[in-house]
Amino acid sequence: MASEGNGLRGRGEPLHAPFQSDIYSHSAVQQQEYSATIWLRSREKLEKSQQKCIAIFALLCCFAVLVALLFSTVDVWGEEEDGITEENCNRHCRIVLVENIPEDLPLSVDGATHVPLSAGLHSLLDQAKHSVEVVSPVWNLNSWDQETSWPNSAKKGQHLFQTLLQLKSRKVKLKIASSLLDSAEVKKLAEHGAEARYVNMSALTKGELHSTFWVVDRSHIFIGSANMDWRSLSKRKELGVILYNCSCLAIDLHRVFSFYWQLQHRDYIPSIWSKRVTALYGRDSPVTLYLNDTEVTSYVATSPELFCPKDRARDIDAIQDVIQQAKSFIYISVTDYLPLLIRTSPGSEVLRYWSPIDETIREAVVLRGVKVRMLISYWKQTNPLTFNFIMSLKSLCMELANCSLEARFFSRRDQVDDSPSGINHNKYMVTDSAVYIGNQDWVGSEFAYNAATGLVIRPTNPLREGGATILDHLKAVFERDWHSHYAKSLHATVKTNDGNKHRHLRQPQVKV
Repeated sequence: MASEGNGLRGRGEPLHAPFQSDIYSHSAVQQQEYSATIWLRSREKLEKSQQKCIAIFALLCCFAVLVALLFSTVDVWGEEEDGITEENCNRHCRIVLVENIPEDLPLSVDGATHVPLSAGLHSLLDQAKHSVEVVSPVWNLNSWDQETSWPNSAKKGQHLFQTLLQLKSRKVKLKIASSLLDSAEVKKLAEHGAEARYVNMSALTKGELHSTFWVVDRSHIFIGSANMDWRSLSKRKELGVILYNCSCLAIDLHRVFSFYWQLQHRDYIPSIWSKRVTALYGRDSPVTLYLNDTEVTSYVATSPELFCPKDRARDIDAIQDVIQQAKSFIYISVTDYLPLLIRTSPGSEVLRYWSPIDETIREAVVLRGVKVRMLISYWKQTNPLTFNFIMSLKSLCMELANCSLEARFFSRRDQVDDSPSGINHNKYMVTDSAVYIGNQDWVGSEFAYNAATGLVIRPTNPLREGGATILDHLKAVFERDWHSHYAKSLHATVKTNDGNKHRHLRQPQVKV
């Protein structure tokens, strides 16, 4: 051991000097610690960079959402805000019932007639100062080719068309929403300053645009059965209402127009809409108005369901609600009644029972004892199954006390062709508590696929003393038509139908 120690000292190494391997180990540890420190610092910098990137990305996303929300709260066309305020909501309105009754179809109410449809539409144009918004499935006013067949009948349509052309000279903006691609009249109006937009209904719902209404200066409205067709102003029986100085309701109907307006160049229904098309009022939250000093509640409904943005009532729900709230009578006047969904494809036709209205009527008649009268037009396009459904409804009251369901068919004796001229084109319902005025017939396929608009008016005190309400006026119109010699019983109509040789099943045609 001593010699080993001496040997070590002889080599000049200190007695307590560390081994070489210890030195190397210590250096390696220091190097690893240094590398770990550098790696940790690099990782910390990387994580901070990633956090910054995530934060920036999140901010960008928030900014994009903010921009989207911003655009959803303003009109992208730069128009003024059309929200309801105490200043712009006029609740004291005037309502007028307008009709077109052909000259060769003399009808009156106690010797008095209502405002002619053509006069009512011209009065709206006379009121216009800023804008006229029109939705119509048909544009056929300026029919000079009808002068030979109908020398005087086409003049009202021509006059209305010329008045629309002159709006530009008065600095009144005309906007048209239509499903017609190649309408000569719409093109001519566009050449005179009108702005038109196309609603591609076939791509959106495989249906048709049946809505018919006007919004003037977002203060006055017309809604009813009449299209922009010379026959609606002369040869066809039409009915609608005009409301003057009623901005509360007019602005809400303008939002329906805006909905159609935003469908330009679209072949799908967006999942998110601007708030500018959402409903202001609905079935559960109607607006309170004073129509001719009578307090009422009112709202606008639309169809089909795809065309009902947030808070907008469905047309079918509005109809059911009016029927369900009736206590003593329900009077219905429509061109066609057919509770079926009918879809055709090459070589086949699919039928499905469509129950909402039919079942609601049955419940009202049988369970609540409400008196129901249905006035349906009879013409060459009447589906033969209509008679089956009407007879089924009438059979409910067999041997039942306090049960009353009557049906008659309005028919012109001299109508022998397929033309809708001369038919009762009305589309309304009046009960003891409300009125409903719509744009389309009570056919399942129409509510499922076609675009239409309905107006519900409900007097808060329908039994008030004094002047007649819109409910009273519409009831009088129905009773006039019901008791006219043009209204035929179901039995007589079926006999006539047997001689027409068209008992094959047909899909309901597009109404014009």
